[in-house]
Amino acid sequence: MAGRRRTAVAPAVLALGAVSLITDVSSEMVTAVLPLYLVSGLGLSPLGFGVLDGVYNGFSALVRLVGGHLADRGGGRHKWVAGFGYALSAVCKPLLLVAHALTPIGLILAVDRTGKGLRTAPRDALISLSSTAESRGRAFGVHRAMDTAGALLGPLVAFGILRATVDGYDAVFTVSFCVAALGVLVLVLFVPGGRRGGTAPEVPAAKPTLRSAVGLLRGRALRRISVCALLLGLATVSDSFVYLLLQHRLGVPDRWFALLPLGTAGAFLLLAMPLGRLADRVGRWTVFLGGHGALLLAYALLLTSWHGTALPYLVLALHGTFYAATDGVLMAAASEGVPAALRSSGLALVQTGQAAARFACSLLFGAAWTVWGDRSALAGAAVVLAACAAFSLTLRPKGPVTA
Repeated sequence: MAGRRRTAVAPAVLALGAVSLITDVSSEMVTAVLPLYLVSGLGLSPLGFGVLDGVYNGFSALVRLVGGHLADRGGGRHKWVAGFGYALSAVCKPLLLVAHALTPIGLILAVDRTGKGLRTAPRDALISLSSTAESRGRAFGVHRAMDTAGALLGPLVAFGILRATVDGYDAVFTVSFCVAALGVLVLVLFVPGGRRGGTAPEVPAAKPTLRSAVGLLRGRALRRISVCALLLGLATVSDSFVYLLLQHRLGVPDRWFALLPLGTAGAFLLLAMPLGRLADRVGRWTVFLGGHGALLLAYALLLTSWHGTALPYLVLALHGTFYAATDGVLMAAASEGVPAALRSSGLALVQTGQAAARFACSLLFGAAWTVWGDRSALAGAAVVLAACAAFSLTLRPKGPVTA
């Protein structure tokens, strides 16, 4: 009985999961329609879309360290730094109603991703600090499963709105804002404000500094985790491009496009907790690299000449498996041995490298698609992913993330 209590998911994790669930309903409503809105509605080229998609998915890399540092330096401000990030993203949703050109849309998406960058490391630090080392993979799995439930509902809501309204995109952006505001309210009311949770973080003698945060990379294991996350991120084609590739291969009608993310979200939801528990038992890095193997197989299926009805289901299932095996598992692995006083900053270091790499991948993939076509661009990404995964096998951490 006592063992079960030690591995139980903390209330703070469940509350943060609820916030992420609601927020992901909002954000995935926009994400589900944004590629079609930009490419078909506004006529952007794949290169133009690659620039915006890179901003949407990678701009947060510039501010993740700031969010992590502010949360650590504030002592118990993880909740409030995360809350500011959630609120900043929420106010961007209605601004999409009045933006109809590349520059203003890019600026709005940059601000939205600034909010994501500010909140991600403090939120993950709260999850880590609220969990024991033995159950951290499970805790992140539970949170990611709840988060993904929102990702599953978001495209459904967007699809329903597009089918039921005349000005479908405007209605999606309006409802998205209302849902995001609800998520901020839940965080303020139900997420504990302190940073103490399932573990007892040490009290620092002085406030953490940026130098001490960056100094965490002197630890060999954390440095290797950061390098591997960066390298693998360079070959991780963004979700939006995967869905556009599927539409291009199979001729999916525009009205059904918003439902494609459901396949990814469904697999992620089903597998996040089992793979989190598996990572606790067999090793987090093993599961993490296995997830990239699933992504490589998804690329291979998209490159084949097979057009069977099972193709989209297999590709999206593998895509979701990739996220279930990597997203929370990477944060659980990076948490090991990082001092509690610098937990948010330590996680932000890993996230920053990964986000910057994915930003570069979006730009390069969009340019390659424009110049050489989608199949050549994807083939190049698959080769780079295989090479980076093989190299990461030699760099994988052998012990705790300590200096």
